[in-house]
Amino acid sequence: MAIPVLALCALALYLLAAALIARPLLADSTPQPRLPMALATLAFLAHAGVLLLAHRGALDLHFFAALSLVAWVVAALTILVNLSRPIAALGVIVFPAAALLLGLDVFAAPPTAPQPMDWQIKLHVTIALLAYGVLSIAAALALLLAAQERALRHRRFGGLLRALPPLTLTETLLFRLIGAGFILLTLTLLTGILFVQDLFGQHLAHKTALSIAAWLVFGVLVYGRVRHGWRGARAINLTLAGMAFLLLAFFGTKFVLELVLHRTA
Repeated sequence: MAIPVLALCALALYLLAAALIARPLLADSTPQPRLPMALATLAFLAHAGVLLLAHRGALDLHFFAALSLVAWVVAALTILVNLSRPIAALGVIVFPAAALLLGLDVFAAPPTAPQPMDWQIKLHVTIALLAYGVLSIAAALALLLAAQERALRHRRFGGLLRALPPLTLTETLLFRLIGAGFILLTLTLLTGILFVQDLFGQHLAHKTALSIAAWLVFGVLVYGRVRHGWRGARAINLTLAGMAFLLLAFFGTKFVLELVLHRTA
């Protein structure tokens, strides 16, 4: 009984936080992020309680459980980012997504049990979760950056522009996130070598190929930024393309294996 109650509390708090952030943006007034971020923090804590109780305090990487876990990590990182760079508008994207994925895990997914893992896999998964989280925030920020550039081009100086730092600072934060995410993704691939014995036998061929494709896209973007000062639409498009490969690598392959082929991912 505690799990559904905690989940409903987390859902309500996530959605309320997102609504409080979105309302000033739609009304062209200056957002006040303190209350929404406080509510999001409570939602994050309730979400953590659900993960601990529902999955017995262990890493459960079945499809819906993994979605909820990644959503929790992204929500946590969004709150942390706002401590140093007040970009509350990220919550309009992140917090409803976290609520949706938590709701699917608790109220729609079949019950699952965590599988035993060696330390190598736990290390790999922990780094991978951080990589997904950081790069997911980068992708959300890229969407906001695209909207910010569009608003500036059309001289619409409304709530969104007031909610975001100046364009150059938004871009700087975007590339810091991409740089950190690229390092974590590199470590994810390297630690994956520790337990991969048979790419095809372990159903890892597609996941590995797509992860490497994402790594190449983000690597090209980092190189282009450092070497040629890439920015604007090119940076946004490459960020979203790299994130698309990353989502397909993990959740796309898990969806096919678990929900279509009914195999262990």
